[in-house]
Amino acid sequence: MSEVRFAIPKGSLEDATFRLLERSWTRVNRKSRTYRVYLDDPKIIVKMLRPQEIPMLVAEGLYDVGITGRDWVAETGSDVDMILDLEYGKIRLVVAFPDKYRYKGLDEMIADYAKKKKTLRISSEYLTTASAYIKKSKSYSKYYGSRDPLMVTPWVRLGTNKKVQIHLSFGATEAKPPEDVDAIIDVTETGTTLKQNKLRIADEIFTSSAHLIANKTSLRDAKKREKIFDIVTLMRGAVNGKKYLHIYLNVEEKNLKKLLSEMPSLKNPTLSPLSEPGWYGVNTIIKKTDFHKLIPKLRKIAQGLVVHEPRQILELEEIKRDEEN
Repeated sequence: MSEVRFAIPKGSLEDATFRLLERSWTRVNRKSRTYRVYLDDPKIIVKMLRPQEIPMLVAEGLYDVGITGRDWVAETGSDVDMILDLEYGKIRLVVAFPDKYRYKGLDEMIADYAKKKKTLRISSEYLTTASAYIKKSKSYSKYYGSRDPLMVTPWVRLGTNKKVQIHLSFGATEAKPPEDVDAIIDVTETGTTLKQNKLRIADEIFTSSAHLIANKTSLRDAKKREKIFDIVTLMRGAVNGKKYLHIYLNVEEKNLKKLLSEMPSLKNPTLSPLSEPGWYGVNTIIKKTDFHKLIPKLRKIAQGLVVHEPRQILELEEIKRDEEN
């Protein structure tokens, strides 16, 4: 079986990624001050990189799979397969400006600056996403047509419309207004940092979370595809494992039918007769969200409840069908 090259993110997604890896594999080893990570599968070669770089590196085939935010896939325009939402690193990409400004949204701000012949400056790490969003504005189209906003970086300037500028931010974007720029396009989880810097959210562009992505050519390679789906199986199992509880309990035979009718489960519960006649052990998987609803019912008809949080729930049949397709 071929080796699979796996890029994982360093930075804001790093800790959550390692927690997921540790739930997915039995051994995850990272040597101090290196970017190499070792799993208990020698066929998976892991390296840490910045999440901004990972989409392009996977698209170009330097890595077969990677973990990055959906926001960076969109920003880089990388042609990759988004094969699994890992359900962490959830953020919103928003437009924000000083709360003293009266504008309801960016469209209104663009129109006002255009009428007054003022230059509108926006700071963002997401240059291409910001440009595309700005160009969709009705006011932008009305006053500037199809011209591209001027993207300003230390190395190059792209675009012809100097009246609307997008300045590349290297971080602390929320600190830029109002002295350096008029608005920002930035990511936020709760909006707290924006509020602390006296900014308010005017528009939401999209939401994002960490995804497992794959190179399209690698997915067509039979040997690599098999290993990639091993990765998908393990990581999907770890994602699902956080949503469920594994419970064991004992129930008297006269209450068994009632218990089974009341109990939600992932599959049909497993029943085992106990050494004491007339009693059964029940073993099943339930959603965490159902647990608190179930407790009052179990107190009345069952005994000896034991609860475990599973590391993984592997949907082997579903993965097998995916591979056959």
